[in-house]
Amino acid sequence: MAKTKTVYVCQNCGASSSKWIGKCPSCNEWNTYSEEIVTKTAKSPALAYSSATGNKPVLLNNINETQQVRISTKSDEFDRVLGGGLVPGSVSLIGGEPGIGKSTLLLQISGNFSGKVLYVSGEESASQIKMRAKRLKANNEQLYFLSEVLTESIINHSKNIQPQILIVDSVQTLRTEFIDSSPGTVSQIRECSTLLLQYAKESNIPVLLVGHITKEGSLAGPKVLEHIVDTVLQFEGDNNFNYRIIRAIKNRFGSTSEIGIFEMQTTGLREVSNPSEFLLSNHAEQYSGIATCAAIEGIRPFLIEVQALVSSAVYGTPQRSSTGFDTRRLNMLLAVMEKRVGFRLSTKDVFLNIAGGLKVTDTATDLAVLCAILSSDVDKAILQGTCFTGEIGLSGEIRATSRIEQRISEAEKLGFKRIFIPKQKKMNLNNSNIEIIEVQKVEQVFSKLF
Repeated sequence: MAKTKTVYVCQNCGASSSKWIGKCPSCNEWNTYSEEIVTKTAKSPALAYSSATGNKPVLLNNINETQQVRISTKSDEFDRVLGGGLVPGSVSLIGGEPGIGKSTLLLQISGNFSGKVLYVSGEESASQIKMRAKRLKANNEQLYFLSEVLTESIINHSKNIQPQILIVDSVQTLRTEFIDSSPGTVSQIRECSTLLLQYAKESNIPVLLVGHITKEGSLAGPKVLEHIVDTVLQFEGDNNFNYRIIRAIKNRFGSTSEIGIFEMQTTGLREVSNPSEFLLSNHAEQYSGIATCAAIEGIRPFLIEVQALVSSAVYGTPQRSSTGFDTRRLNMLLAVMEKRVGFRLSTKDVFLNIAGGLKVTDTATDLAVLCAILSSDVDKAILQGTCFTGEIGLSGEIRATSRIEQRISEAEKLGFKRIFIPKQKKMNLNNSNIEIIEVQKVEQVFSKLF
């Protein structure tokens, strides 16, 4: 006989309580508990074990290794982030701010795909999706649309159609008949995603899920949602820029250091194969406080523009502000400059910006950051055609960076005349036409620049 009871579940972490409480003891968030109805069916442990699947333990050495062919989405940028394409039977979760372009990206992938695709939307009707598909010029003749929120119905339709890719937009709108709670709750998201995961593994069909995010920027729903899926992708962007960046937070079948760059246009998202085309500005005249860095994200080298502004502090405490760069690392670099080189910046405001709205994690950006700050402090522009790459240590030395040949080759390809790099032990740059300046200390760079 089915038993029904009422529990209160935290919508942030999934913790449950028999009564409502203001602060969650697990995640310390306030006012996150909501009432949910849970129905349990009495079942003996013997019956549970007898109804288990017939899988048996197998020795690892006896398992046949089969090379699965990835499914290309016809989008080079999206495939690069995934690690080469969709893995059959995998479940990928894409999250991002409202209006960033998640649905646009997946609809473009559906329209450009050469096989059968089932696009399920719980937020839009079929006619609304048709309007967007017409604007995006989706010309896939095997593209099926379904406006549905019941998970069991979605799985049944997918079994009848047998698509090569199943897209669900979004997982927060789904519900299942097994739980008597509203869509978007922790229990509904957990059960619906588990059903779709089980269907993906059984049918060997890749599933793409769209996920909403909270005001803090994390994916809405229980943390178990990120655990059960194979890939978690974050779609980032700034409303002040037309460029969108997609990066992998979790990827069981590839690297998490790859990024894909798109440009939002009226006809949809355009792939940016050369990131340096929007990360660098073509100034008509030279300005102080601007330095160019050869950075690498994943396997892709590109050049970024670092902008710095140093001014006298108006208030008693100097300001330290950075956009796209770690503020704590900026404070460390300023301390190195003051202690090792002798520049007094403790009474000055320092503002740092990475052009293009990009967030940089490559430590080889340190040298360009210091040069941009110094250029703004002395109010002298860096000679045009100069590029930097190198990590700064606490003693003021310039540490070696990985894949220096690719960085130099990218700078040479974009027409730079010289590049400052750390002193390397082994380099194969005999055919390079760019002037390579090897430095070991920060003081050497400053003496050569000014």
